[in-house]
Amino acid sequence: MNLLDIEDLWVRFPTRQGVFDAVRGVSFSLGRERLGIVGESGSGKSMTGRAILRLIRKPGIVEANHIGLEGRDLLQLTEREMRSVRGKQISMVMQDPKFSLNPVVTVGEQLMEAYLQHNSGSKSRAKKMAIEMLENVSIRNPERVMRAYPHEVSGGMGQRIMIAMMLIPNPKILIADEPTSALDVSVQRQVLNIMDGLVKERGMGLIFISHDLNLVSEFCDRVLIMYAGRIVEVCEADKLHQAQHPYTQGLLNSLPRLDEKCAHLSVLTRDPAWSDAPSVRG
Repeated sequence: MNLLDIEDLWVRFPTRQGVFDAVRGVSFSLGRERLGIVGESGSGKSMTGRAILRLIRKPGIVEANHIGLEGRDLLQLTEREMRSVRGKQISMVMQDPKFSLNPVVTVGEQLMEAYLQHNSGSKSRAKKMAIEMLENVSIRNPERVMRAYPHEVSGGMGQRIMIAMMLIPNPKILIADEPTSALDVSVQRQVLNIMDGLVKERGMGLIFISHDLNLVSEFCDRVLIMYAGRIVEVCEADKLHQAQHPYTQGLLNSLPRLDEKCAHLSVLTRDPAWSDAPSVRG
């Protein structure tokens, strides 16, 4: 049984010029795997992730035949019931920890709150779990980091703290929205290895949202390619460079390569028909 099944997901925003469709008829399933979602800015990647957790604020509208979490339709839940889903069953790591961590509350208090929100237990138990989770994401001297405020840690450490916070309730699914885009290459690889190890160890499903095609092809099992709010192609991650859709090929050809010399990088030429084609099921 799949962990997550999404059927015909739409995200709409009313504007003065009419209704704008940010996500248009997206359907896909997620098992205990690493599923990548790639595409350029504005393709609907992050909106899809937020819509799963019903984090689209009004006047935004989320519609779907169903968003099924192990057979339970999330669209039929009350907001109170959704709070027990967010964090406990599905967690989301946002792009930049500076905007996700509370600047006036210590790291330790925020980690303990994430644990106590979904588990009954004492503060001493929550503190022990928080320290263990910081150790799991390769943070040295976790007791010192527990006492620190977000502005006192580096970007890489902040991102690892966010991963620890999202995994401390032991969710079934982790949605990672460009979690390494603000990090340098060496720290990026370290964070990915940590995420990969924890996801495999816990048997979770991972939705990895990114615009870095090379990174996704190395890290994920399957890839959904999105354009203008729709899925235009689905392929195995290790065969991403053999993609058939002209949009995917255009994205790949626009990337610089070390193994081939070229005078100029290709510029993506868009076809209006791509926007009108029906969404592919992932």
